[in-house]
Amino acid sequence: QVQLVESGGGSVQAGASLRLSCAASGRIFSNYVMGWFRQATGKEREFVVILTWTSGNPLYADSVTGRFTISRNNAKNTVYPEIHSLKPEDTAVYYCAARSTTATEYPNWGQGTQVTVSS
Repeated sequence: QVQLVESGGGSVQAGASLRLSCAASGRIFSNYVMGWFRQATGKEREFVVILTWTSGNPLYADSVTGRFTISRNNAKNTVYPEIHSLKPEDTAVYYCAARSTTATEYPNWGQGTQVTVSS
């Protein structure tokens, strides 16, 4: 079982940056995949970025490429996505999720953190 806790959301003006975090605990393995998703009110959940827990380059959705970076602290089992040049359309609840590389779905999800961007 893997537990995930997101933090770092908030309300900001357009153009600002935010650094989120996702702390993982429990049975995290080196072959785990960490994904970030977001869901705006009334919309489908949207993929944002995916990376393996300990290595590999992140893969970003087109909607955030160039504005979204992600780093990790393996010693703390924590990943830190940063969103730059925030736009009102980035307003959503952001979730981190984890799965093994062989899984097709994400069984482990955090509670989400709200990001609100005003123009």
